[in-house]
Amino acid sequence: MMEGLGMGMGMGMAWAQSSAQPPAGVGLILQFVPFIGIFVLFYFLLVRPQQQRNKARRLMIENLKKGERVLTTGGLIGTLTHLSTDIVTLQIAEGVRVKIKRSYVEEVQKQDLTEETEK
Repeated sequence: MMEGLGMGMGMGMAWAQSSAQPPAGVGLILQFVPFIGIFVLFYFLLVRPQQQRNKARRLMIENLKKGERVLTTGGLIGTLTHLSTDIVTLQIAEGVRVKIKRSYVEEVQKQDLTEETEK
């Protein structure tokens, strides 16, 4: 009689345990959700802003015009006097011209800012 009760309770416990576990596919997907979230967060906080900065810089370098005041990565401020596909000529003082690569132009200066620094 005890054997019948013990077996019945054991079967009931076995059924309860097996029904509480989720299917294997759902558990695997739930384990990857945090990694996917971290990837999306990194993309929007790190990768996308860097791509936008690179695109803006590339457009600025492509749209350089003769007569613009620019700042180079080396810290020189001057006026563009000649432009070619890869090299620009920068006049940094009266009669002093320097040839640099286009990629070394850091930013285009506003005219009113550079006039104040020359005083």
